Amino acid sequence: MLSKTMQDALNAQVLIEGQSSQVYLAMASWAEIQPGIDNITSFFYRHSDEEREHMLKLIHFINERGGFAVIPSFEQPQLTFPSISHAFKTLLEHEIMVSESINNLVDIALKEKDYATHNFLQWYVAEQIEEEALARNINDKLELIGNEKSGLYLLDRDILNVSVGGPTPPQ
Repeated sequence: MLSKTMQDALNAQVLIEGQSSQVYLAMASWAEIQPGIDNITSFFYRHSDEEREHMLKLIHFINERGGFAVIPSFEQPQLTFPSISHAFKTLLEHEIMVSESINNLVDIALKEKDYATHNFLQWYVAEQIEEEALARNINDKLELIGNEKSGLYLLDRDILNVSVGGPTPPQ
């Protein structure tokens, strides 16, 4: 059984994961109207779908543990970006914030000796390590590319081989 504190904290994470999906969906929509970056657009759409899956896993977990998962409303995300580089910097900053939130959940679970939730959250910890590394890698490449259109072309081609998802989410 989840404590009220843990339930509230997990529901706050449901909001963060859902908002993440919205943020990446907005990035995808913006990218889709930019010329020549179809694969980057697909990357953002896939990333949005993945974040929604993360939200759903939390909802199921809360309900399965005797809590009540609250479906939140979401704020309007940023809709446009000055550049692809700016969009990916925003993605990295967002993933760092999500990691901090997951770490806070782990801290609460340990303080409450809620080892079932702690165990469940370990998948999210590993996922966030991968998410941040992926975002840093893409940002590093964009920094190397600078304003070179040929470099952006190659990144768009190569991003097809980038795995958005990490380990299989817990059921």
